[in-house]
Amino acid sequence: MRTALLQSSGRPGSVAENLKVLDEAADRAAAAGAGLLVTSELFLTGYAIGDDITVLAEPADGDAADAIARTAARHGLAIAYSYPERTDDTVHNSVQLVSADGTRLANYRKTHLFGGFEHEHFTPGDQPVVQAELDGLTVGLLICYDVEFPENARAHALAGTDLLLVPTALMHPFQFVAESVVPVRAFENQMYIAYVNRVGQEGELEFAGLSTLAGPDGVARTRAGRGEELVLADVDPALLAASRENNPYLRDRRPGLYGPRG
Repeated sequence: MRTALLQSSGRPGSVAENLKVLDEAADRAAAAGAGLLVTSELFLTGYAIGDDITVLAEPADGDAADAIARTAARHGLAIAYSYPERTDDTVHNSVQLVSADGTRLANYRKTHLFGGFEHEHFTPGDQPVVQAELDGLTVGLLICYDVEFPENARAHALAGTDLLLVPTALMHPFQFVAESVVPVRAFENQMYIAYVNRVGQEGELEFAGLSTLAGPDGVARTRAGRGEELVLADVDPALLAASRENNPYLRDRRPGLYGPRG
């Protein structure tokens, strides 16, 4: 499955403009043969927008979700987009996966919040593994900081995730996460990881770019630079199966050794 990574910060503070940016990217991705488009963290609204993040939050089945479902169906590709999700009394940092016919397949709420801004504005999710089936692949969802905890990626590996989608807002000076941590996570868990970042300056934050799709061999199939970019790479089930056969990490685990000792 050809996968498109939309490395963009969109237009922080404007849901309407970000929906336009997403529609244009979906058109380009579909024309390039992509079956899936993935955005950066909080693409729908912007990340460093202060209290406006709460004002712009929407439910998982809100107006923006309907608009993105129409975009997915119009261009014939699945879309994973990150947004602030409003529930009855809380706001979550979320990512939702929509199929190529506009069906909402899965919604994940970030479980590990990073920094004062996120802790002030979001409630962490409590479901570590959220998955959906897409074009014969088991697709899992995490967000940014989540993938820096090895337990999260391993939980997905044990649950059978083939392709892990990780919208992110990675900032300087942590670019080593994109360059080194993500490919290692892909290798040690024998999966593909699509890690999709923001770019440029937002408030006091400078985002690092370097979005990548890393394969189960630890090799980046594509890597963006430091600017706005749409990059594409293929997720190959045959390569994944062969890699898992040759790299028996999951089969050779000894879980009884890893728990706390009394």
